Order: sequence, then C-alpha cells, then structure tokens
Amino acid sequence: MSLYAQLGPEALRRIIEDFYDRVFADVMIGFLFIGKSKQRLIDKECEFAAGMLGGDVRYTGRPIREAHAKIPILGGHFDRRLQILRDTLDDHGVAQDIRKVWIDHSMALRPQVTADSGSECDHDAALRRIDSDEVK
Repeated sequence: MSLYAQLGPEALRRIIEDFYDRVFADVMIGFLFIGKSKQRLIDKECEFAAGMLGGDVRYTGRPIREAHAKIPILGGHFDRRLQILRDTLDDHGVAQDIRKVWIDHSMALRPQVTADSGSECDHDAALRRIDSDEVK
C-alpha cells in the first residue's frame, strides 16, 4: 500500500489546507503569497504531494524551479516554510514514515527554490536568480 493510500486523500487535503492557512498567515513568509490564489496552491500541492507519496495522481502544475523562479526566496524563507510543514504534519499526527518521506522530499527541492544552501539570506543570489534567463 502506498504512503498516499495509508494517509488517504481526505487527510492529505486537510493537512495541505491547514498548511497553506498557516503559510499565508505567517509573519515571516506570508508576504510571499500576497496576490496568490490559495485554492490553486492547495490543489497543486495536493497533486504534487499525492504523487510524491506514491499515489496515482498526476501533477498538473509548472515545474518547481519555474514556479518559484521569479520569487525572491531566501534560505530563511525556505527554512521557515519547512518548519511550518513539520509543525503541520506533527499537529495532524502524520505517521513518522510518511513525515520523513515528505520532509526529505521537500529538502531535496531546495536548490530548485532558492540559491541559499542554508538559512542565510543571500539577496544578491536571489536577485540573480530572478533576473536570469534560465526560466524565460
């Protein structure tokens, strides 16, 4: 049985809805989501997480690097989102094996989201990434 099947689609959606409520309201990273459709983000994250957890669900969003290319995401922003994810998974009582796969997968995406390898905030690297022709 896949991790997705163990968790269940309804539980996954509840977790992701709670996660995005927290992210949008967060004083440290909420500003990055101003003007974004929370419902669209929830829908795409549900697809993405379902597939990552072994579900037969196709992700229909843009590639991760492309979706985040024009947002000045710094290492501290990435780490804050990761902590909110950890807290959300803990608060929903997500099984340790599912939690580990989810967190490890999120951490593996770091280079596609930010140029910062840690919680430093390299503003110049963020601006270079935003200005690059890599995703145009």
